[in-house]
Order: sequence, then C-alpha cells, then structure tokens
Amino acid sequence: MTDAPNLSLWPRLQRILPYFSPSWRFAALAFGASLLAALTEPLIPALFQPLLDKGFQPGSFALWMIPAAVVGLFFVRGVAHFLGQYALTRIANDGVQRLRQAQFERLSRADLGLFSQQSASSLSNALVYEVQTGSQQLVGAFNELLRDGLTLIALLAYLFWLNWQLTLLVLTVVPALAWIMKKLSRRLYRLSRESQLATDDLAYVVEENVLAHRMIRLHAAEPSQIRRFALLGERLRRLALKATVASAAMTPLTQLTSAMALSMVLVLALMQARSGHDGATVGSFVSFITAMLMLITPVRKLSDVVTPITRGLAGLERGLDLLTATPAEQGGRHVSTRASGRLQWQQTLVRFKPDAAPALDRLDLEVQPGEVVALVGSSGAGKTTLVQTLPRFVLPSAGQVLVDGVAVQDWSLGNLRAQIALVSQDVVMLNDTVAVNVALGQTPVPERVQACLEAANLWDHIRQLPQGMDSLIGHNASQLSGGQRQRLAIARALYKDAPILILDEATSALDNESERLVQEALQRLMKGRTTLIVAHRLSTIEHADRVVVMERGRIIEQGPPAALLAAGGAYARLHQRGEFSTQDDS
Repeated sequence: MTDAPNLSLWPRLQRILPYFSPSWRFAALAFGASLLAALTEPLIPALFQPLLDKGFQPGSFALWMIPAAVVGLFFVRGVAHFLGQYALTRIANDGVQRLRQAQFERLSRADLGLFSQQSASSLSNALVYEVQTGSQQLVGAFNELLRDGLTLIALLAYLFWLNWQLTLLVLTVVPALAWIMKKLSRRLYRLSRESQLATDDLAYVVEENVLAHRMIRLHAAEPSQIRRFALLGERLRRLALKATVASAAMTPLTQLTSAMALSMVLVLALMQARSGHDGATVGSFVSFITAMLMLITPVRKLSDVVTPITRGLAGLERGLDLLTATPAEQGGRHVSTRASGRLQWQQTLVRFKPDAAPALDRLDLEVQPGEVVALVGSSGAGKTTLVQTLPRFVLPSAGQVLVDGVAVQDWSLGNLRAQIALVSQDVVMLNDTVAVNVALGQTPVPERVQACLEAANLWDHIRQLPQGMDSLIGHNASQLSGGQRQRLAIARALYKDAPILILDEATSALDNESERLVQEALQRLMKGRTTLIVAHRLSTIEHADRVVVMERGRIIEQGPPAALLAAGGAYARLHQRGEFSTQDDS
C-alpha cells in the first residue's frame, strides 16, 4: 500500500486527479465564476470611500446610483456563486463515478487473496461510502479554497492599492498561520486514517452478528458481543473527539493571530492619520479597515478547509489503495470453444501456510471425459481444495492441474471458467429476478430459462410466483426454501451448459423429498459431463463411475463403488460408519 501519510499534499492529489481531470471544462467554469465572485468583494469596501468622503455633500452623485450599485453587485455575486457551486458539484459526482467504477472493476478481477485479507464490510465502505463522502469533502473544500483564496487575493490587492505599508503589516501573520495549519493537518490526517480502520472494525462486528445471529443467541453470547461492540465504539468515539479537538483548535488559533495583526494595523493607521499622511481620509480609513475585516472570513474558512481536505484525501486514498495495491488475477492465452473434460492433477501440492500441513500432498489423479468421480473422506481430507484448483480459486504451491492437457494457468481465465459449472451446498443468489439468476452472466432467454427450471424440478413453483421467472427472489433467494434454492442453482448450471461439472455437497442438509427432487435434477445435469462430486450422502455416490477416497490431502483408495465395498478397505469402513463429511476444508 502507498505510504500516503509521508507524501506531501500535491503528490497525493496527483493520484486522484486522473479521475476528476476529464471534467476540466467544469473546472474552468468554476474558476471563472469564483474569480468573478472574488472581484466583487473589494467593491463592497470600495463603496464606503466615496459615500463617506462625498456622499454627504449635496450634488455629489445621484442617489439612485447607490441601490443600483448594491443590487447589481449582489446579483453578480449570486450568479457567480451558483455557477461555481454547480460546476464543482458536477466535478465531484463525475469523479466519484469514474473512481467507483474503476474500483468495482478491479474488485471483480482482483486476486482472490483480497477477500481473505479484507472483510465484506470494509470493502463495501471503501467502494460506496468513503469514496462518496471523501470526494464531497474534498471538492467542497476546493470550492472554499478557490472562492476564498481568490477573494483573499482580491482583497489584498485592494489593500495594497489603498495603503501598502499597512498591508505589509497584515501579511506578517501568514507564516504563523501556515505553521498552525501544517501541524494540525498532519494530526488530522493520522486520526482520519485510524478512524476509518476503527469504523471498519465496528462494521465488521455488526456484519458478523447479523450473519451469525442464530448461533450467537443459541450460545447466549449476546453480552460478550455487546461488550465487544462497546469497546470498539468507545475507541471510535475517542478518535472522533481527538479529531474534533484538532479541528476546532484551528479556528480560534487563526482568529487570535489575525486579531493581533488587526490591533497593530489600527494603531499604525491612527498614527499615520495623526501625522498628516497623504490620502488618510476618513473614507479611506473606513474602507481599509472594512476590507481588512473582510479578510478574516476567507482566512478563517481557509484554515477550516484543512480538515475536509485531510479527511477527503484519507477516504479517497483507501479506494486508490484498492486499485494500486491489489493485483488482478492473471491468466494465460489458451482458449477452447468447448473442452472435452479430461482432467489431470500431477504431483499437486497446496499449502495455505508455510508451517501448516499441506491441504493436497503431491496428489496424482486423472479423470476421463464424461466420467463421474465421487470424492469422499473425512473433514479436512482436501476434497473441496482439490476441486477448487480447477477454476483457479486455489493456486497450487507445486505440481500442475491440467484441463484437456493444458495447465490451468495457461488458459484464459474467462475461457477456463466458462468450461466449469458449480453446484455447492452454499448456494449464492443475487437480489434479482429468477431469470437473471438462472442465466447469470448471460442474457436470459425465457424459453431456455423455463426449460432449465423444468429440468431442475422447479418450474411448477416458479410459475406460481406473482411475476413468474421475472419475480425478485430477495437477498440470497431468501424467499425460497433450501431445496428450492438448491434446484435453482442446478437450473443455473444447466443454463451454463459447461462440459465440466462440480457438485460440492449439493444435497447437504435437505429433507428426503427435497433431496429426491434435487437428485432427479442432478441426474439430468450430469448427463454427458465430466463430473466431480464432493459427497457425504450415499445417494450422491450411487451413480458415480469411480470413488476416490482421500485422507490428509492424499488418495488412499479409488475404484468403482461396488468393488471398493467388496474390498473392505477405507471406503467400506466409511460406508459402514456413515462417515461422509458434511463440510470440508477450503
């Protein structure tokens, strides 16, 4: 990850600019509008000089000119502020869209290690909330910076024109202000980053408790979880208070420094007037003091702008870190219209941690096209790890995995995964229509979707829904029963029509009636496909051509089910004791 806190402001802004620079026309509009608004600021104190010096003399100027000048001035300012605000808001929203889109595209192609390193809530925060709030804070701050910075320049130019000696005295406060802003901005940045991490931790506790609410209540773990949430909430509260102290201290410190300069200016101005300084009229004095007092507002706002810039950069940089520090999955160039389905594992070693036992230990296995192979063994034997090496969800530490004689790393990733369909015990569905979930990744063809639902023994239920296959099924198909969700996953695999099929305990935790319907659908699905079955029920193995018995990442026995039973070996013992696992390692 980029060590952003050690970078100065400009290099950090350069990381973000590519996402906002395409809106340069609106940036030009914002600058022009802010410049126009800034130029109107000195005109307000400038009106006081002729009013005080000549306005009370008869016949000096027509009275109608006063309301015309004042109303016209504020009309121009209003139009300029409106255009500037709109232009900067447009820049912010366009930039957010580009950055968020780039983040989601990287997330969709990111190396799978990212999902074990960061929680779902952390990634969601980075993509959805932090990018939005960060950009809004940053662009809002630049709106203030541009508008008040130009106003400050315009007022200073007017002050120099009125009295350059007094103006130089005003400028003596600039180094002190710069030092205060630099010190406090660094502290604010560090606190903002820590607050983001604390927010992620707090959100993750909520996510865990929502997902595991039944288990937590079953074990009466609510008090410990409440204490855990309270501790993290207290940490976030303390960080927020520290950030508030740093932010709130900036305004009084800058105002105190400005007040010191103001007092010195007043003394020097009165000294000049008493000594008969040229041009030291009542009108010019009031005009100078008014313009100088008007400096306090932009100076104060410019000191306040450090906080949103710091927090905005911290939020956006988390999104940029996701783009720059997360590598994308890498694939080869081999493509095939349709694989034959010949699978090989050659001395395949998978080790998740250097000091841990291997999940696959120099395993050799070959599966012929169209063959149905069942993988059995106790929990932790490596069955799920074995099948996950095919779509490259798990990368071997040594050895090779081949599809049709080509190593999986030499296949184009998209083309490799197009050859594989998966039905798992953990059914994952999108909060969309039945048709979209069945045709996931493809355009739904109603006739084909219906045929797949019929083959999966689910059409009778789906057609009774209010909108049929166009009905929304809720978060992860929450409106369907377990057996119905499983059959919907089978319909999805049928729609994909891939030559290689992985059934990862696809009938686990189903009642007898649901299992019967799922088994019928599975028989239709397996027809003509190379099939790997991670099994824990005998009914799943009945139609397998071969059973492979695994233990500690190795194959200890394999052959036709009947022959293995007759041999009285490991498979027979598992069969007799019913020790097919209900879950596997990963």
